[in-house]
Amino acid sequence: MACVTIRYWAAARDAAGVAEERQHADTLADLLATVSERHPGRLAAVLACCAFLVGDVPVGAREHADVLLVDGCVVEVLPPFAGG
Repeated sequence: MACVTIRYWAAARDAAGVAEERQHADTLADLLATVSERHPGRLAAVLACCAFLVGDVPVGAREHADVLLVDGCVVEVLPPFAGG
């Protein structure tokens, strides 16, 4: 199981109550389930509309269960941004 850093931005940071944390998970899907349980409330709903970078690579439309995590990687959680 990989130990990763997850960084929350904007509304995700507000919903999680922290800017970043370290977690253990094998896939992005596992990681999102773990942090949703760890931070009950709005986080799961916010995560459902977020984009993700894993090690600076956009996840895009890939299935989260297919995105493998490696030890030491950083997962960026990017909610939709407004403005321009």
